[in-house]
Amino acid sequence: MKRVGVLLLGALPVIAAGVYLAVPDDSADPAGTASSASSSSPATAKSARDDAKDRAEEEREADDALIADLPPGLAAPAKKELAQQLVSSAENSTTKWRTAYGSIEDVGDGDGYTAGIIGFCTGTHDLLMLVERYTEDHPDNGLAEYLPALRKVDGSDSHEGLDPGFTAAWRAEAEVPAFREAQEEERDRVYFEPAVRLAKLDGLGTLGQFVYYDAMVFHGPDTDAEGFYGLRERAMAEARTPGQGGSEKAYLETFLDIRKQAMEAKRPGIDTSRVDTAQRRFLAAGNMKLATPLVWEMYGDTYRVP
Repeated sequence: MKRVGVLLLGALPVIAAGVYLAVPDDSADPAGTASSASSSSPATAKSARDDAKDRAEEEREADDALIADLPPGLAAPAKKELAQQLVSSAENSTTKWRTAYGSIEDVGDGDGYTAGIIGFCTGTHDLLMLVERYTEDHPDNGLAEYLPALRKVDGSDSHEGLDPGFTAAWRAEAEVPAFREAQEEERDRVYFEPAVRLAKLDGLGTLGQFVYYDAMVFHGPDTDAEGFYGLRERAMAEARTPGQGGSEKAYLETFLDIRKQAMEAKRPGIDTSRVDTAQRRFLAAGNMKLATPLVWEMYGDTYRVP
């Protein structure tokens, strides 16, 4: 379900993402224009990049201090568990998300195999990153032999080099506690932590933090118009975040409107339950803290968390 692209953005300190995108390495143009590169010496250009990085790190430290003074919100253990149940009802049609470590199938959405607790995909880079990082710590794992094929199919829906053994290997490895832990760590690193962090910096409460997280999972941490960061920018162009002095409810309504449009544009006829009969329902009820008991519908099925 996630898009190919700037997926590693999810691993960056999100408030400084724009700065880091502008200065990713010594070959980048710090001002983002050809004229600045041509008029600056290499030493001057490097100094400008270093200054930009220093400013970003200072801002990140200030943001960390700000977040440390805020309530835990969705990061509180009980709320984080609830978030996984909500996402799992959309991704795996069950709130028992821990049963999905070994799930794997091609759902026909163009992203190849979708697998695991968060829907890692062979076509959207996140499954490849998961297996690569896991293999660094566990080189003899049962998925390591498929790394060349995973690199080859990355960005496509191809199964070349994966069939017929990859699905069985995934299910077998999912019985290994270390691989289960690796799935959870990658989910948090790429999706949960960046989404919650940015939501807090935007002044959003627990519900808003979940709205960002679910959007990050489905749309991916990409910067184009249909990626999470693109959706956020479009929403901020139409409504102010609470951090900018705006209404939290109005901003979230705008964000969900834009997100639903993006879902339908990418896949006409898609069931948008995760927006319509879950998140909008919580928002309409004014449940900004995602207080339980919670009832929602997903694809016609009703779920309850007491």
